[in-house]
Amino acid sequence: MTAVSFLDEAREILREFPVVDGHNDLPYALREQVRYDLAARDIAVHQNAHLHTDLPRLREGGVGAQYWSVYVRSDLPDAVPATLEQIDCVRQLLARYPADLAPALTAADMEAARAEGRIASLMGAEGGHSIANSLGTLRGLHALGVRYLTLTHNDNNDWADSATDEPRAGGLTAFGRAVVREMNRLGMLVDLSHVAATTMRDALDATSAPVIFSHSSSRAVCDHPRNIPDDVLERLPGNGGVAMVTFVPKFVLQAAVDWTAAADENLRSHGFHHLDTGEEAMKLHRAFEERNPRPVATVATVADHLDHMREVAGVDHLGIGGDYDGTAFTPDGLNDVSGYPNLIAELLARGWSPSDLAKLTWQNAVRVLGAAEDVARGLQATRGPSNATIEELDG
Repeated sequence: MTAVSFLDEAREILREFPVVDGHNDLPYALREQVRYDLAARDIAVHQNAHLHTDLPRLREGGVGAQYWSVYVRSDLPDAVPATLEQIDCVRQLLARYPADLAPALTAADMEAARAEGRIASLMGAEGGHSIANSLGTLRGLHALGVRYLTLTHNDNNDWADSATDEPRAGGLTAFGRAVVREMNRLGMLVDLSHVAATTMRDALDATSAPVIFSHSSSRAVCDHPRNIPDDVLERLPGNGGVAMVTFVPKFVLQAAVDWTAAADENLRSHGFHHLDTGEEAMKLHRAFEERNPRPVATVATVADHLDHMREVAGVDHLGIGGDYDGTAFTPDGLNDVSGYPNLIAELLARGWSPSDLAKLTWQNAVRVLGAAEDVARGLQATRGPSNATIEELDG
């Protein structure tokens, strides 16, 4: 079969089983670029010069459901109101584009949106700092529609260790375990992207519901602390969870890991945060890249991760979380949200069956949310909300 034939078959698969993408940072890009002026970034038309994401390219890419990240930086002094602004941004997008975006809170809502030909829109909060050490705030986010919480972002919080910070708690504290249990009771997915491997293991020990990794790849294939070790992947069949491979070059290609470390230091040396994607920061990035050509990841790079993750965890426990509009660089062939068919075509060429790919793109992600809902119904029948505080549990 030719490459064109594989691509045609990939598009046909995606028409029936579209992509559920676990993580897209469009709301934060809108915050940073235009302070939520949606008219200035009308995603009904191509925004190629500014964004990885818009409605035409989501349609071209075969996306049927999107977890919109309601991320704010962990060093913000007012993370909770900023998170609420992000939630408001998603709601504004839903109101502005109702023919294309369908609000979704449940697995059933996702299936209904697919039947209508709309893109199911869910929310995930990226970082436990967004609950400000409050289980009541956690419940508030859930009531507003947030369906997963990433336990940390790039920095530790008071109750969980991050993959990219110095160990402090040794994983989860007692309050961190209480957060996981309350998320289980609510039906909010426990997201283990960004967390330290010790936190991954503690969360798997504490949870009674399946977990997700909304945007993480394999540490055995690329040795970056943001990726998932094999011993954790091996636990997903027993837990029922899903690891959603990410496309970020600095997490999937070892040469890009090393290059990024040098590029980040260049930004910091000029007074910028290493995650800054503003105009001046990007000028510095481009100048650095001219002097030091950037290693380029490809569709095959990402497929290598999925091949390994499938071998370790099984095809029932894999998904996709591109991290578009949350990264400065993307792999060739996965340049923006229109690129998912290229990945599906690459996997077809490697021998993945259409039924395997239906699980990867749609079925696994829908199943895991439905399973979390089932666990929540059982827990809500036996216990009420927890009002435990971090002071009581962690001293």
